[in-house]
Amino acid sequence: MTKIFILYTSAGTGHVSAAKAVGEALAQHPDVEVRVEDLFNHINETARKTIVSGYNEISTNAQSLYTMFHSRLYKENTEDALKMNQMFTTLGRPFVQRFEKFVADSAPDLIINTMQYPLHLLKNYAEQSNTPEYAVITDISVQTTWLRDNMTGYFVASNLTRDVLLARGVDPEIIHVTGIPVKLELAEAKPMAEMRRRHDLPLDKPVITIFGGGIATDRIHNMVNRLVKADQPGLLTVVAGRNKDLLDALADITAGPHMDFRPLGYINYVDDLVAASDLVITKPGGLMTSEILARGTPTIIIDPIPGQEEWNADFVSGSGAGIQIRMPELVPPAAIALLAQPERLDAMRAQAQLVGKPRAAFDVADQVLADVKAGVGRRTNRITN
Repeated sequence: MTKIFILYTSAGTGHVSAAKAVGEALAQHPDVEVRVEDLFNHINETARKTIVSGYNEISTNAQSLYTMFHSRLYKENTEDALKMNQMFTTLGRPFVQRFEKFVADSAPDLIINTMQYPLHLLKNYAEQSNTPEYAVITDISVQTTWLRDNMTGYFVASNLTRDVLLARGVDPEIIHVTGIPVKLELAEAKPMAEMRRRHDLPLDKPVITIFGGGIATDRIHNMVNRLVKADQPGLLTVVAGRNKDLLDALADITAGPHMDFRPLGYINYVDDLVAASDLVITKPGGLMTSEILARGTPTIIIDPIPGQEEWNADFVSGSGAGIQIRMPELVPPAAIALLAQPERLDAMRAQAQLVGKPRAAFDVADQVLADVKAGVGRRTNRITN
């Protein structure tokens, strides 16, 4: 029985989703015991709340600071980055003694990290116990905080991500292009017509979906107001998620003469809706971007947060799977223009299917277990740049 720990932190959603997806893929093997653990569940409660609330506050309400901080994590000199990462390990280790003991008592055969914190904070334990370590990078580009010696494997989103690691001096033999792990259901076919029947969506006209929960309310309101007045027949759905202010703001908008309108709050069928849509309009968060690409749905990208989301947007538009619109006023005419060009939508769909990786979680699991079967242990390698 191979015992595998998958570690993440509950700061952001992509790390969590990737960890759970890989865990579910590994759990399908009867000879594997897998545990998916949040580092923050094993540290001081006050420290946990401070870190999580601080991360959420800065990323939401202090985007200039967030951008400045994250931009440095992509541009930093490799040698300096390795020193900073080691300093984080040294300074942070006293705060995770309880977590380190928990892992040591469980004695996993290998560790998979979907976030940088546990990757560095358990470094000393992994070295002393000779435990192989893997990293699953959950963004298109690579922050320097992912860099570390003696890794057994990196799992990355694309060849672009691989090239960034190679340029930083990572051994090419340990880099595996699997895509970002997404929910296992994304590996299952979901025919558009079937999804539309399931959720009472029209079969005979286009469906546009806006995921607007993280976008400024006035920007969404303006886009919706113009789209429902278009001459293009169709259905416009707007998913507000838990953003009640957005849902309330859309209450004064009704269907137009040709375009029907359906505002939605929180739903538990996001993937069904993506599969049912001809076109999705959204921010390029890492998780959402990966899921839409995996489903092969054309996308209009709007309002990326500078840093990670900008690179996600560049990847989508650069691969031909979508387009990026900077001005919200241009989104409605761009959407209508795309719907009027089915051959262009088909080309975008084909590109999304080409770069999307719906089986990423399974591919990560298969590679890890292939290493186990081949007797691959903890590697000793150094980043040379």
